[in-house]
Amino acid sequence: MKKVIVTICALLLLTTNAASQTRKRTTKKTTSSATKTAEAEAAATAAVRNEGATKVANQIKNLTTFLYLLGGVARSIEDLDAAAKTGQPSPTNEKNKAQLRQSFSDFRVGLDALEVYFRNTPALQGYYTKLVGSASGAAEAESQAAAGRFNQAGRTLVGVVGRLADVLVVMH
Repeated sequence: MKKVIVTICALLLLTTNAASQTRKRTTKKTTSSATKTAEAEAAATAAVRNEGATKVANQIKNLTTFLYLLGGVARSIEDLDAAAKTGQPSPTNEKNKAQLRQSFSDFRVGLDALEVYFRNTPALQGYYTKLVGSASGAAEAESQAAAGRFNQAGRTLVGVVGRLADVLVVMH
């Protein structure tokens, strides 16, 4: 009888151990809401920084294209001005000058807007210090163009492009 009881107890213990060993234990990986919030904020900041860098890159592209074309246009205007002094005025030359002055003005307005965007966007305020002065450089170029010094205005804009490139380097 003792053997039977010992055997039954042994069987009960084995079945209990076997059942407990076959059970899978799962642990849930918990992430805190603070971690999720921090990740979301980091992603939002990266998106804003990327958008700001894209705006700077677009200004660089527009300015360099304009500067590339400015050389030939400025030379043509100078040639037409020289011809006008010898008695052959060109009616389209004043129109070309006005369009060129308007282009300088448009760049100043665009750079003003870019500076305001960086100043008013918290994620970009750290880069604003590198960007500040771009709009004033464009304003200087605009006044040089208004005075008819298109080549000098172009050189001033080259300095603005350099400042924008520095901002872009710092952002990436």
